[in-house]
Amino acid sequence: QLQLVESGGGLVQAGGSLRLSCTDSAHTLSPYSMAWFRQAPGKGREFVASIVWLDRQTQYPDSVRGRFTISKDNAKNTLYLQMNSLEPEGTAVYFCAARAGDTTDQTSAYENWGQGTQVTVSS
Repeated sequence: QLQLVESGGGLVQAGGSLRLSCTDSAHTLSPYSMAWFRQAPGKGREFVASIVWLDRQTQYPDSVRGRFTISKDNAKNTLYLQMNSLEPEGTAVYFCAARAGDTTDQTSAYENWGQGTQVTVSS
């Protein structure tokens, strides 16, 4: 079982940027496909981005494509989510997730989750 830990959340004004990080100090993330999800108050968990660890193929939903970038640093064993042009609708708890297999936007497919980091976008 991975021990994913997210960081980098905070309060930002609309139009601003944040970079989230996700790492596991005890396990290498190399064998896994990784993703970011978010959950706004009173809503379900929503897919934000995914990346295949080995070949860096990425996927995004239309709601964030062109504004968010998922990336990874193999040497640091860290996953990132660069978020630009943030909107108030982006206020949510952001989670990183990992699975052994192909990337997918389905929440139920991911076996490993972090505890989440809060992102608040003020208007």
